[in-house]
Amino acid sequence: MRSVAAGNEIREFLITRRARITPDQAGLRAYGNRRRVTGLRREEVAMLAGISVEYYIQLERGTVRGVSEDVLDAIARALQLDEVERAHLFDLVRAAKQRPAKGRKTPEHVRPGVQRLLDSMTEAAAFVRNSRLDILSANRLGYALYSEAFSNPDRPANLARFVFLDPRARDFYTDWDGIADAGAGSLRAAAGRDPVGELSMRSDDFRGRWAAHDVRQYQTGTQRFRHPLVGELTLAYEALELAADVDQILVAYMAEADSPSQEALRRLANWAGNQPSRVEPTSNDPG
Repeated sequence: MRSVAAGNEIREFLITRRARITPDQAGLRAYGNRRRVTGLRREEVAMLAGISVEYYIQLERGTVRGVSEDVLDAIARALQLDEVERAHLFDLVRAAKQRPAKGRKTPEHVRPGVQRLLDSMTEAAAFVRNSRLDILSANRLGYALYSEAFSNPDRPANLARFVFLDPRARDFYTDWDGIADAGAGSLRAAAGRDPVGELSMRSDDFRGRWAAHDVRQYQTGTQRFRHPLVGELTLAYEALELAADVDQILVAYMAEADSPSQEALRRLANWAGNQPSRVEPTSNDPG
């Protein structure tokens, strides 16, 4: 079942990618007066990639056993995939080739050394998450900044659930649409499954974004919040993969020096300092 699902993901991803590339964008002269598709045809992708049409059709159907990295690279170039999309294609192919793992996954925990690092970051709101957007742990300011997300008792707190299923998220994120696009794209990039099934059933907004097969990665940028305690903040963020811990990313939010956002973050830090210490349980169970 897992290989069938991965094959379907490959098929849908390749179809959506070639649908967005026109012959002009690919440097091809459009032939035929009546095209049934605005994007590339299968035979055009095969020609650009230097493989047979029959072989490409098999790949688009999810039959990827024996496919080489050179062929995948050629397809990525033909479809003009960016680095995130290319990595996603390789991940999908790898997942289709793998046999299902046996046994239960071990619970995810943040190592004590990483927690000490989080706690030492007193001027930044920071947390550790995984590719499913579960928040595994945070520092005081991280818990305070995302207090709306942590108000839901389900654990681990999940940013995708918060964005798509909690009505407070639309006030919390100034650019909710951008955050929703990025959240769905981040789950796509990780080929995530949890909590995708729940979100697909309960959120029309998520379902439409998931069907688009767009992939994204949080790495660096700026995010705007409307916090119920301190008002609006504009914070720069950095997302750093923890080399010693599989599928754990440290995300830190910082305010520009001497800005209204820095003052708001300081007020939030003062409020957080007066709250009881909290220890969040972590688990692979999506809640």
